[in-house]
Amino acid sequence: MSISLPGPTLGVVGGGQLARMLSEAAAPLGVDVVVLDPTPDCPAAPVVRDQIVAAFDDADGIHELASRVDALTFEIELADPEALAAAAAEHDVPVHPDPGTLETIQDKLVQAEALADAGIPEPEFVAVATQGGVERAAQEFGGVMLKARKGGYDGRGNVPVTDPADAADALAAVGGDAMAERFVDFEREIAVMGVKGADGETRTYPPTETVHRDEILRESVSPARADDAVLDRAEAVAEDVLAFLDGRGAYGIELFETRDGDVLVNEIAPRPHNSGHWTIEGARTSQFENHVRAVLGWPLGPTDLVAPAVTANLLGDVSDPTPATLRGVESVLAAPDADLHWYGKAEARPLRKMGHLTVTASDETADLPADRDALLSRARALRDGTTFRRE
Repeated sequence: MSISLPGPTLGVVGGGQLARMLSEAAAPLGVDVVVLDPTPDCPAAPVVRDQIVAAFDDADGIHELASRVDALTFEIELADPEALAAAAAEHDVPVHPDPGTLETIQDKLVQAEALADAGIPEPEFVAVATQGGVERAAQEFGGVMLKARKGGYDGRGNVPVTDPADAADALAAVGGDAMAERFVDFEREIAVMGVKGADGETRTYPPTETVHRDEILRESVSPARADDAVLDRAEAVAEDVLAFLDGRGAYGIELFETRDGDVLVNEIAPRPHNSGHWTIEGARTSQFENHVRAVLGWPLGPTDLVAPAVTANLLGDVSDPTPATLRGVESVLAAPDADLHWYGKAEARPLRKMGHLTVTASDETADLPADRDALLSRARALRDGTTFRRE
């Protein structure tokens, strides 16, 4: 393959923070980005060549996007796989990951069944569509995570059910067509960012420990504070997932480490993922740059760890929507070991992801759990020193 600069133009369905960081990674490679997003002046708008204002599943908008670019991708699972495939074929541009993969991922039950057929370990599950079905699953499994089959991602559309009496309310909350997954007694949650490139090349980043509260990712710790055997198993499972998926690009592979050291797949995101934001400062090549490289069929960059890193999300700490003004930023900017990322959203909402900060160790030798504990404490302190509230 011959590559010259300036490079091609990449079209992205979705213009949120992932597209913003994707565009920031694409610019040094000489790659321009055009996004499609329904929100005028979306978060990615300041750093892309242009924005098409249209819904994520708007076929006409996706066709217009395809007519203006050299390759297509997406940063949100709400993209329409049929429209992507049709637009790519009509305008003779590649689209990655494969729309078929997106279609599989969009339906939690279809995803789980496909993983089971491929022999990839995951929690027990059953399809449910009635109150009685949820009640039986909760009784049989001793508690379940009820997941909406469609429309949910990054924890959205998930409702825990420990008491069968809560079945009706939980089923209504997820929209009535769901999958019930056995609760996993996990030691920790882990995520592996994997990348599929041209000619079947795959690479994985070191496993990350993800810390959630109320189904929202709060912090990530890289590398994960787990035994080497667990980390090796997590990477092996991630490689199996990459082999199972079709299409080039970065994939967020969310996993459970069980109490007895097994590794189970939780969910898969066919795109860059919040759990991989640490790679911007903590890895040789970020997940965003490697996604651009992969989609374009360019050689992948190394995924080696540069230094242990902890990322803390900056979430809306307000009770009602309010214009987004983050206060206390000076403490983060003054920290020599911290990097700040602002997502450009105009409105702060309760627990909305508004940005993140990453604290990195001085070198890759600082890899003992105690060092990562200290990094986590420091990241939390810097994060907690900021607020969207008016004091």
